[in-house]
Amino acid sequence: MTSPTIEYGLIAPLLVMLCGVLCAVLVEALVPRTRRFDTQFGLALLAQLVALALVCAGWSDVPGAAVESSLSVDGPTRVVWAMMLVFGLGATLLYGERRVCGGTSSFAAQAHTVPGSRAEHEAIAARQENTEVFALLELSLFGMLVFPAANDLLTMFVALEILSLPLYVMCGLARRRRLLSQEAALKYFLLGAMSSALFLFGAALLYGFCGSFTFADIDAGVTLGIESQTLLMAGLALTTAGVLFKIGAVPFHSWVPDVYTGAPTPVTAFMAVCTKLAAFGGLLRLLFVALGGARWDWQLVIAVIAVCTMIFGGFVGLAQTDVKRLLAYSSIAHAGFILVAVVGAMAGPALAQGRCSGSVSGVMFYLAGYGLATMGAFAVLTMVRRSGGEATGFEAWAGLGRREPVLGAIMTLFLLSMAGIPMTGGFVGKLVAFSAGWQGGYAWLVVVAVVMSLVTAAFYFRLVKVMYFDEPDGSVDVVKAGTPTWTVIAVGAVGTLVLGLAPGFVLDLFTSAAGFLR
Repeated sequence: MTSPTIEYGLIAPLLVMLCGVLCAVLVEALVPRTRRFDTQFGLALLAQLVALALVCAGWSDVPGAAVESSLSVDGPTRVVWAMMLVFGLGATLLYGERRVCGGTSSFAAQAHTVPGSRAEHEAIAARQENTEVFALLELSLFGMLVFPAANDLLTMFVALEILSLPLYVMCGLARRRRLLSQEAALKYFLLGAMSSALFLFGAALLYGFCGSFTFADIDAGVTLGIESQTLLMAGLALTTAGVLFKIGAVPFHSWVPDVYTGAPTPVTAFMAVCTKLAAFGGLLRLLFVALGGARWDWQLVIAVIAVCTMIFGGFVGLAQTDVKRLLAYSSIAHAGFILVAVVGAMAGPALAQGRCSGSVSGVMFYLAGYGLATMGAFAVLTMVRRSGGEATGFEAWAGLGRREPVLGAIMTLFLLSMAGIPMTGGFVGKLVAFSAGWQGGYAWLVVVAVVMSLVTAAFYFRLVKVMYFDEPDGSVDVVKAGTPTWTVIAVGAVGTLVLGLAPGFVLDLFTSAAGFLR
């Protein structure tokens, strides 16, 4: 037997995150409960910081295949890893915030207790805290790091399950509104299981098409024109559908509003940014590397899905009166905007050589701007509260800009960035994403995207109007957050301004790292 070849240097960030998960499990078993929260919080931050340092240290290394060619560590992989670890750190800080909840975290004291039961009240009175969430976050983040680097369908499927299963659990762990939280977790699990089945069935059909799960062999089969075109088309549709579910694109979007609303807000922020980033990274690799030769078959379909996603997210978002649901439909609309850049895959030799720099860099830059604004907005949302927990209705946000000028100005900045107003990261992100679609020959799609950008801007400005021109609700308090939450808010605000005012360096960095390893 030949021993496998494992390139430990290339996958060092993954190994660090995996060690962090194992250490978190040991902490749950060995560390006293009174010291467990702080230990888990510090361990999660340390693991992600070390992994991020390793990614940055290996940024200029030669791209290569790792673990028997099941992973591709190339430019797009390193960009996605770096962005995901940065946003993962932000989510971890929100997980560790205790000041806004009166000294406790946002998570249920005990996950296994029935909502409203005596056991739950006793756990709350004893100030017990659910610290397993840090291990679950690290495990999900590990799967998110593997997913966009996967070089074959089986590795991608395993990574999809690793990133999904902890999310299903975390969505049901809200300290308040437990029944709503558990309902969200059940919906997410059922629909997520269906999407995983679709992906796996599509992988089986692609295996039947070319006799292999690896992307290189699938690409060779598409290029050679193997006669089993029915298997190719069916496999392409099902695997893409499985990934589009994680993106939240129409018609695979139905889980987004309910899950975003019911899940604890730190988990919602983590899902809204990191899950979308991992899913788009995996989608780019699947479409450009494995199925790039079938570009003429999937481009128009993705364009139609993008149009439906933008229209649905934009017009339904106009009817929302809850900030959390508004951000959910905003996420759906943004998924459609990002798909415009995916559709704009460069034709000819550039696509064949994996140098779709316009599409890849456009997607990555858009995700950077979207992630900074979205995670910052959810961090602000945790601070607006009533006695029963977070206050997410528009009436609770009335007059926020006058009562808390600094917080109102920061939230307005995030909303303007999501709307794509100039001098924000969201504007530059839309500019580069739509430019990729235009250069790819889809001018009509870009026109639709610009129109829908104006529609989505309406509900962002509506919330701004509520914050500055409506009468405040006296029953709502803006609690004082701790350092973790303010760190996320500050980084989001500064990053949004930097991407809007000086985007050149970041865009050049993404463009230089846009070539897939084939």
